[in-house]
Amino acid sequence: MTDSNPVDALESGEDLNARVWALSARAESVLNTHARTRGLTASLPHADTSPLRIALLGPYSAGKSMLIAALLRLPQVAVDELVDAAPKTQEPTPYEWSGVTLVDLPGTLSGNEEHSGAARRGVRDADALMIVTTSELPGEAETRAILQALDADGFADRSVVVINKMNAENSDRGVIIDEIRKRLGTFASRVPIVPTDARDYVDATNDPDLTAAHRELLVAESGIDTLAAELQRIIAPGVSGIRPKAQAYELLRVLADAEEKWVLDGEELDAAETAKEVEESISQVERSVLSTLERESDVVASKLNAAGTKLAAGVSEKDGIVAVDVARAVQEELVHASIEFDAKYSSSVRTAFDALAAEYGTGVPEPEAWVNDLDTPETTIDAPPDDESPLAREVREAAAKAAKAGVRTMTELIGKVAAGGGERGSTASDIANWLNKNRVSQKLLDPRGKMTNGVGKFKPWGQGKAANKVVGAADKAQWALAVMGPLLDVTSIMQDQRKWMAVSKRRKAIRDGFDEEARGQRTSLMDAGRRHLSEWITEVEQSLSGRTKQGVEINAEREIALEAITSLREAAEKLVGPAD
Repeated sequence: MTDSNPVDALESGEDLNARVWALSARAESVLNTHARTRGLTASLPHADTSPLRIALLGPYSAGKSMLIAALLRLPQVAVDELVDAAPKTQEPTPYEWSGVTLVDLPGTLSGNEEHSGAARRGVRDADALMIVTTSELPGEAETRAILQALDADGFADRSVVVINKMNAENSDRGVIIDEIRKRLGTFASRVPIVPTDARDYVDATNDPDLTAAHRELLVAESGIDTLAAELQRIIAPGVSGIRPKAQAYELLRVLADAEEKWVLDGEELDAAETAKEVEESISQVERSVLSTLERESDVVASKLNAAGTKLAAGVSEKDGIVAVDVARAVQEELVHASIEFDAKYSSSVRTAFDALAAEYGTGVPEPEAWVNDLDTPETTIDAPPDDESPLAREVREAAAKAAKAGVRTMTELIGKVAAGGGERGSTASDIANWLNKNRVSQKLLDPRGKMTNGVGKFKPWGQGKAANKVVGAADKAQWALAVMGPLLDVTSIMQDQRKWMAVSKRRKAIRDGFDEEARGQRTSLMDAGRRHLSEWITEVEQSLSGRTKQGVEINAEREIALEAITSLREAAEKLVGPAD
């Protein structure tokens, strides 16, 4: 296998550099938009051609300073100055070596949080790592720190693991290396593991009493020359080949810090949670009402389709006319469907109001009464039109006769209101009074006891409301007649020589007409119901804005910021992804 072309690698590094800096510039603009994250912009990557930085990461007393002394070939006096009483290194300390900068980081796991924090900052500023442990093997905490550096921090291909103090008594080199590999897991095949003993190397190079052969043996067994060779291999691609990837990972870490800045607490958290709770409560009742609206609109449409099927089946093969009793039964079914829709939709809105009022008190506004604005025709049927069909006339007369004879259902009574017979308000009032004369019909008129004080008695304002209810129901009867009228108002087809085909055509026209009406009414009900609900929800939101204003602003600001940060993070993750 031939090595990759250095020119290609250089061009690739330069391209990655340009993309990292461009993304860093975008991140600076995003982070500068809010005081929470403005202070992080100083940590963003920028153009940097300084020598590569190899940081030494490891616990206190692992011998990092002695390793530096060995790599630098320091004389004994300088070694003593470098490695005297510990923990001495409190801040990252740089040393120039072979064209790069070795950075001695404060020891971790010493119980000194300042040292651990400084070590963490040093890792973030590094281009490569020398991860130092000892022949005593890393414990759980140290192993987690090593794996974080290799995985989340992205140093797996820019690190060497050093097992120092390897020549201590009772150290089995093979066993120790195997154990280190187990702790590294999947990274064991990607990270070189170098056993060393920096103290032996320093002693060998500074003890004048050693023979050349003995000195050569100690130097070879110390592993320092092997370590130096591995470090040279890692830094071979140079600044342009290593730093862009390091900076891309640092950009990811800065963005993670930015996300942390948007973790709320205290009063802000309380305000944001309150706003979310109110928003969810409103959303929940809105979903519930919309579910009822959709379900009951489907029911109305289904009943219209069923009505069309029933009327079509009722077309006489003899004269092409639908029997009056069939037509009146269909009318009553449609009136019931419309009234039932009103009741269930109104009930769902009332339930939604009750739920919000129970949670947020009297500040929740009551919804306006629902008015089913089905497409009731502009023209009324108070008086028969000149061209009234025989069927329409029969239905009208049947309703009037039913009212005089003592009706059995409210829909028969309201047929009288729809048919006219004097002032509608007066007629409706008479019907309301009649309904309130016995317990069964009183329950039909006022099932929740809001207008009446028992049989034969109205609340002070109840009779007017009851009359209005009857008038409203009468509108449904008028609507039902209007739906049926155009489809049923036909002349006899007896003279048609192809009578059966005409009857079939008539039946299909009725079914198709009611099917079209069903779709239109479903759409009409859904649109009207949504408008009614939306108007009330807007009032609720306004009435509760005092509770939610601060939290809504915080949540909106936070959402916008996190969305922008997430977009940047996704772009940065592509930069640090594996090469194709």
